[in-house]
Amino acid sequence: MRRVLVRYKTKPEAADRNQELVEAVFAELAETRPDGLKYGTVRLEDGVTFVHVAFIEGDENPLGQSPAFAAFQAGIAERCDEPPQAQAATVVGSYGVFG
Repeated sequence: MRRVLVRYKTKPEAADRNQELVEAVFAELAETRPDGLKYGTVRLEDGVTFVHVAFIEGDENPLGQSPAFAAFQAGIAERCDEPPQAQAATVVGSYGVFG
């Protein structure tokens, strides 16, 4: 299983639009319910920092088949002050969040 954490900062004027696009991804996922994916996103207190966490089973990322995720990614560079930084992650501990 791959575990990926992505963090970025949007421009203040783009933060709400970014959240709308993220919410559209989750609405689509709720409808399509792809196997092999656990995914979550938070918006930090500063209002412009977003953190996405994805646990992906298998070789293919189900988000790659998502039209809503493609729409989210399409303008990410223009919405960001700090571009997305993706890193592999290791779960050190979890109480009901990652399991």
